[in-house]
Amino acid sequence: MSSDIITGQYVQISQTPGGVGERMAAQLVDWLVQVAYVVLVATIADYLPSLASLGEFVLVLLMVLPPLFYCPLFEILNHGQTLGKRLLKLRVVMKDGSTPSLAAYLLRWLLFLVDGPLLSFAGVLFIIVTQHHQRIGDLAAGTLVIRLDSYNKVRVSLDEFSHLGKNYRPVYSQAADLSFEQYNLIETTLQLPYEDPRVHQLARKAQSVLSIPHVKEPSAFSFLSQLRRDAQYYMLEDV
Repeated sequence: MSSDIITGQYVQISQTPGGVGERMAAQLVDWLVQVAYVVLVATIADYLPSLASLGEFVLVLLMVLPPLFYCPLFEILNHGQTLGKRLLKLRVVMKDGSTPSLAAYLLRWLLFLVDGPLLSFAGVLFIIVTQHHQRIGDLAAGTLVIRLDSYNKVRVSLDEFSHLGKNYRPVYSQAADLSFEQYNLIETTLQLPYEDPRVHQLARKAQSVLSIPHVKEPSAFSFLSQLRRDAQYYMLEDV
């Protein structure tokens, strides 16, 4: 089921959370990878005396630390995917579709101790009952595990704003005050013919409501177009 997310600046994006079956299958793959690593290191230690000579403590660290940090390391270095998630076409993202921060990755990993198999398997219950199929770690970190094809659609949606590069500077700071309904009205009006009187009426109304003292564009249509671009800029600040 698709999940519609509204960001702080009323940007709506649609993404599909991974189901409990898919997530459990991905987790099983990850556990198999971790177990295989431990078995491989133990086997190599039996056949390589030089490795065993490092001491039991070092050998235990080699066997324990990589599996312990497997999930956060893979997700951080592989854009939200472990090997299991990659195989099942899942990805960890923030609720707005952006890439999680280092703190978000670590928080959801730490809370796996609470909602994972070591204590309760409570995470499975939370995935089933929560609206966006989030376990406790996801709820705390503000993350979702979504299907990769859905994530790609979100990226395409955000690419519609690609004209707003890093060097973009808004002309009208008042555009940050536009409501979602006002932005939609401008968007709809810009679909009208250039000479339509409603374009001029809305331009005058927008200038008055937003208290813009001077319009720099030569026409009402170009003014509304600039206002729309500036509004998109402020929307993306929170995405």
